[in-house]
Amino acid sequence: MGAGHDHGHSHAPAGGTATAAYVGRLRVALSITLTVMVVEIVGGLLADSLALVADAAHMATDALGLGMALLAIHFANRPATGNRTFGYARAEILAALANCLLLLGVGGYVLYEAIQRFVTPADTEGGLTIVFGAIGLVANMISLTLLMRGQKESLNVRGAFLEVAADALGSLAVIVSAVVILTTGWQAADPIASLVIGLMIVPRTVKLLRETLDVLLESAPKDVDMTEVRTHILALDGVEDVHDLHAWTITSGMPVLSAHVVVRSDVLSAIGHEKMLHELQNCLGDHFDVEHCTFQLEPSGHAEHEARLCH
Repeated sequence: MGAGHDHGHSHAPAGGTATAAYVGRLRVALSITLTVMVVEIVGGLLADSLALVADAAHMATDALGLGMALLAIHFANRPATGNRTFGYARAEILAALANCLLLLGVGGYVLYEAIQRFVTPADTEGGLTIVFGAIGLVANMISLTLLMRGQKESLNVRGAFLEVAADALGSLAVIVSAVVILTTGWQAADPIASLVIGLMIVPRTVKLLRETLDVLLESAPKDVDMTEVRTHILALDGVEDVHDLHAWTITSGMPVLSAHVVVRSDVLSAIGHEKMLHELQNCLGDHFDVEHCTFQLEPSGHAEHEARLCH
């Protein structure tokens, strides 16, 4: 342990108060999305439309986005315990991982079935497909209206808004393919729409999976450049070195940073530990959005002392 073992903390609830203000609307949008997802699955089976089933899968990605926003708020409000010092925030990431694996499976199935339908065309009922596709489009427009104002105030709500907006395009693709089938009889329009929707699902899911794994592997937050962090800390008067510098993410919107900062003894004596910690916090706060910072202040030569003790 360092001679000066001090901590500086700053907290802000994950999701923020702006997101919390829209919990009700997020819940309504999630309920609409899940209901329409089930309706489109039924419609897809009745009309033998792979495009409808694909759009239902796309709805599942929207449900994931909305659910993640609500989970972030829920777990942010759960208090930490003696055993779970960060509360249950990481549960959001575990849920995201499970959903990503499920969505990749669904997206892969849609793409495979679409290719199969080019080989063995199905007799898709364009009329039924239009009806169920229209239901999906109307539902998406309602959800977009509910989230319109919130997406300007909260990044979390904006993410959910963009998910629903993307699915509205998927529903539109379903309707267009059904119109083509009705007017021309060209059955290939259904698997083509399915391919388009499937290609919307898989890349987004892979991106989310990569971000989820980065959190679980405790990678540095993507918007925190560790070289810049080190440079800013070393630029403070009296700071000689920084070691054991780590930054990771507990859950979305909750980055954490810790560092051992070597400070000249005369500077520590002159300004005191508390002022040094405030300077470190202000330095990082002006340049990086880090939820929770912990600093250990060490006098010159302490690192060598720790190394000798370890050996």
